[in-house]
Amino acid sequence: MQLGIYSFGETTVDPATGRAPDAGQRLRDLVEEIELADAVGLDVFGVGEHHRPDYAVSSPAVVLAAAAGRTRRIILTTAVTVLSSDDPVRVFQDFATLDQLSEGRAEIIAGRGSFVESFPLFGFNLDDYDDLFTEKLDLLIRLRDEERVSWAGRHRPALDDQGIYPRPYRDKLPIWVAIGGTPSSAARAARLGLPMALAIIGGEPLRFAPLLDYYRDQAIRAGRNPATMPISINSHGFVAETTEEAAETFFHPLKSVMDRLGAERSWPPLTRAEYDRQRGSEGALLVGTPEAVAEKILFQHTIFRHQRFLLQVAVGPTPHATVMKAIELFGTKVAPIVRAEVARRGF
Repeated sequence: MQLGIYSFGETTVDPATGRAPDAGQRLRDLVEEIELADAVGLDVFGVGEHHRPDYAVSSPAVVLAAAAGRTRRIILTTAVTVLSSDDPVRVFQDFATLDQLSEGRAEIIAGRGSFVESFPLFGFNLDDYDDLFTEKLDLLIRLRDEERVSWAGRHRPALDDQGIYPRPYRDKLPIWVAIGGTPSSAARAARLGLPMALAIIGGEPLRFAPLLDYYRDQAIRAGRNPATMPISINSHGFVAETTEEAAETFFHPLKSVMDRLGAERSWPPLTRAEYDRQRGSEGALLVGTPEAVAEKILFQHTIFRHQRFLLQVAVGPTPHATVMKAIELFGTKVAPIVRAEVARRGF
């Protein structure tokens, strides 16, 4: 199983200090976090795309390119690229460039976006939310598969036997689809033969098992081989030397973010009781000692049989040194336990 970290480069105000980190410093810290993840043997680092004041990363390809020169083996991916409001040609060129710079370590995880700020910013209508993604994903796949492309759609100018350069380091640039849990999104990824990244950040992970079974079933119905279509589970969590340290360190940053977003989306505030329930054996949060976090990843693996797991350890305002320590523990303590057990299981 591939194990890694993902981050949005959060710049939210720390309730303890009343200050928000400088965007430039947060970006430099983020590159250091990617460098450390590579050094401690993690497989993947994902960087998300947002267009809000509370996140520093609006251009994941630039951040990942900065990290490419300071890393050697780690996969550099998005988490996610908001393809609906971007130009697939430019996305492909950016990540083909990154793939060349990193000698074959770039990926794209394409999604429709759970935030909508990018749509008016780049002149798109939210009424076209699903159609935009469908059309642009089709074009992105064509760009991956063909050097010269003829294509026509509703939302960008047509291409008439035009060459798209540079080509990536590898024959085909990996493209994943991120979904939030809807069967239609899973079915689309399956029909296209694309790997799927599923965010599980609340509730009980067990309830997603039918969705993953449906994805694999739809792949078979489309004549695809599910064994060639890996699944990634992406979740919130934190690793520390003790259970108490992990729980206390992670609660207030997570609450600050979930309460702020909840006010925008009519969610109730996150209570300590709900947080502790989510940290339990059947909840979505992976918060605790390295052994406890590894146990929870392996519990999910028995359910999902997934090939990748990514952990977001900096959900809210968390000191850089604290994030670095959590990444170190994840790479040096959690990962060896998980890899050994998954290898023993043989799937």
